[in-house]
Amino acid sequence: MRPLTRSPGPLVGRREETGAIDELIADARESRGGVLVLRGEAGIGKSALLDHAGEAASGFRVFHASGSQFESELPYAALHQLCRPLCVPSPGQLADLAPQHQEVLRVAFGLAGGPPDFFHVGLATLELLSAAARERPLLCVVDDIQWADAASSKALTFIARRISAEPIALVFASRHSGAASQLDELPGLDIDRLGDSDARALLSAKIRGALDDQVRERIMAEARGNPLALLQLPRADGFALPDTSSAPTRIERSFQERLAELQPDARLLLTIASADPTGDPDLLWPAARRMAIDLAATSAAVTATGLAEFATRVRFCHPLARSAVYLAADAAQRRTAHRVLAEVTDPVVAPDRQAWHRARASTGPREDVAAELERSASRARSRGGVVAAAAFIERAAELSLAPGKRIERTLAAVAAHLDAGSPDTAATLVSTVQNTPLDEHQHAQVDLLRGQIAFVRQNEADGSMFMVRAGQRLASLDPERSRECFIDALEMSLLVGRSGDVLDTVLVAASAATSASAAARPPDILDALSLLNTHGHQAAAPLLRSALHGTDSPMWTRRPALALIVAAELWDSDTHGTVVDWLMKTGRASGSPLVLRLGLAQLASRAALTGDLARAMAAIAEEEAMADATGGQPVSYPRLHLAAMRGRRREATELFEKVAATASPDGTGQLADLHHATAVLNNGLADYRAALAAARLAAAYDGLGRPGMVLPELVEAAVRCGNTAEAALALESLTRRAQAAGTPLGLGLAAYARGLVTGVEDHYREALEHLRDTPLLPYHARAHLLYGEWLRREGRRKDSREHLRTAHQLLAGAGLEAFAGRAADELRATGEKTGSPSGHAYDQLTMQEVHIARLVATGATSNEVAARLFLSPRTVEAHLRNIFRKLGISSRRQLKNQPHLLTDQAS
Repeated sequence: MRPLTRSPGPLVGRREETGAIDELIADARESRGGVLVLRGEAGIGKSALLDHAGEAASGFRVFHASGSQFESELPYAALHQLCRPLCVPSPGQLADLAPQHQEVLRVAFGLAGGPPDFFHVGLATLELLSAAARERPLLCVVDDIQWADAASSKALTFIARRISAEPIALVFASRHSGAASQLDELPGLDIDRLGDSDARALLSAKIRGALDDQVRERIMAEARGNPLALLQLPRADGFALPDTSSAPTRIERSFQERLAELQPDARLLLTIASADPTGDPDLLWPAARRMAIDLAATSAAVTATGLAEFATRVRFCHPLARSAVYLAADAAQRRTAHRVLAEVTDPVVAPDRQAWHRARASTGPREDVAAELERSASRARSRGGVVAAAAFIERAAELSLAPGKRIERTLAAVAAHLDAGSPDTAATLVSTVQNTPLDEHQHAQVDLLRGQIAFVRQNEADGSMFMVRAGQRLASLDPERSRECFIDALEMSLLVGRSGDVLDTVLVAASAATSASAAARPPDILDALSLLNTHGHQAAAPLLRSALHGTDSPMWTRRPALALIVAAELWDSDTHGTVVDWLMKTGRASGSPLVLRLGLAQLASRAALTGDLARAMAAIAEEEAMADATGGQPVSYPRLHLAAMRGRRREATELFEKVAATASPDGTGQLADLHHATAVLNNGLADYRAALAAARLAAAYDGLGRPGMVLPELVEAAVRCGNTAEAALALESLTRRAQAAGTPLGLGLAAYARGLVTGVEDHYREALEHLRDTPLLPYHARAHLLYGEWLRREGRRKDSREHLRTAHQLLAGAGLEAFAGRAADELRATGEKTGSPSGHAYDQLTMQEVHIARLVATGATSNEVAARLFLSPRTVEAHLRNIFRKLGISSRRQLKNQPHLLTDQAS
């Protein structure tokens, strides 16, 4: 790690860059924190700009870290390096954090054991830095962040997005890699090569004495505006051969030329230093002594070249110098360096580093080292270091002697790379064992892994088919696991809207694999779906209900996503609400991002469908905050449902176009949601032709759980467009499903659809009777609207007004503007005037502000809100000031009096 110092004077040709840094520092002084990522090739001057940041931040506390390509597999290595001044002497400022956050960071930094909580590491670090910044502003500088471990990069990106109200400045330096990175979304500057005049000025300023014109021109041509090249190439006094390679390659070569001037022992000392990412002299000196190196003479010779310096830490003059030294050594010399470093590394204090060095020192199979690496993988996983775990177990496989062990560890490495979010690496690795001799159980494992890889890669059809094949292989070996594989295949296809393609294949395979012991087990979801496939909804509904609620435990405690789909198929709104509550409670208690995000997405959709738009906005805001915190993409369907229900054409259309543009070609489930939302929107706006076109597309996705809410939209649009035959056909399917399910919601929707098709009044009355008992207020209100519209067309104006008033009151009160507008138009057609719709408190607020306002109104403190939304308390206070200004209030107490903001208690 290089110290933040440089020679005095302005940086040549970097006025714009230093100006951006100065502005960042000035903003941080005023509690307007921010981040700047400096991007450019090696030697372009990023480190010098970091030095400038340190000089500009007078009065700041400055923390710095540097990524290392040799530590990129060790979880939280860079983050620990950055935060170390706040953690020592132990416990340091960790003691000022909430107990949960203290423990999170102690586990992440290897100071305590226990299960990983990597989801909260970013929030805990944000609290740590925010607390430290109360004394004076902070500058956090990270050089070579492209080499930082993935866990640190994720945490630092999380923090960078949440310091806008903090006296904190972050400056990162990163090489261009061409690969996508979390850092790409952060504000940054591309550091370009120097122009000709600036390059000449820098060369003249750094060269003492005269320089031959031809030599100068050759240096200028070879350096191509790279500042480090301009400084390093003249060391050859102009007699180096012309070079056409890239600037970083030439710079590394210049370092290697200086290395070649040293005696063998000095080169070996540098090789050992380059192989140790910690830069710890207490490791380097004992390792060097084991090689009988004269430390005094060799360290002096190395220092004289300027390649490295030896003090409290071992520092290379530039990251390229370390890699140049390491690559200059041959394979045997590198193995020797790792061997002696392993010998002097304390196996109690740093067992993983010792295992890593031993692995690098090995030339062939070493079962003892492989077993050590396996233990290291387990330790890394327990700290949330999934990337490190994958690397350790993969190397363990390479060093395994027995073929069976090698295959076992390779498959474990494939699973670890999947956990680490590297499906391409996992796919490459699994291909290495596909053609090796495998037993049937291992073949099944390979199919399972290939299925998971395909699913993550969004090749859904392949994923389901691999799962089916795994189930077939396991049928005789492990019947219970075989059946789970078939259900996995089905669930995978349902989640992406491809069940129609897969269901028959799964059911046929599962039937063929059923063992004689099947009669002893209770019926499950596969039995229910098989009955549905062969005998229809009436026969299958009881079995679907039985599978949903289970015998020992309900389905949602094991497969919540599948339980939600089955509940939707049965229009079972009560069970759907129970599953959502379970997801929210379980997700909050366990801290599982996947469970909580599913719960929030379903809570938002349910709130939109029940007409509680403020609650839907709050849940969407929290789900998006969690997606951002975990580096994922927000779920789209809650936003689609909210936009459709609210009924603002321009706002909804913009969202729909954005979702359509980003939807995967195979992402049929997402497209089905989009078409359904488009149908709802246009039925509300009375644009029935557009609604019919969208409803047809949505109805084409005839998967489990989808048609129930789509068919009523199709019937309504078809009737309004005069397509009575199409409406009757859709009604037949809707009625068959609803009568089988027997739930108030399904029966109510079928009844008002039947009223639309037949024009029989009793069907509208029946719909109102059923829907009155459901939580889906918009559909109860729409039943009043449809009945009122029918009555008016029948010439019964007085009767129609009663239902149209009720519809308008319910729809306008909930903020469903398009359907409320339809009701208002119908009322006016009866001769009754309607007032302008009143606004809602949440209309002026962003989704995040709605969520904060709801939480604060129910008594949550700023710290509690910050923890919920992954913000700092200071940022929450800034949002509250904006909320107060927009709503024209001045206190937290007044938030409780805002109409419609708290239609339900914040969940």
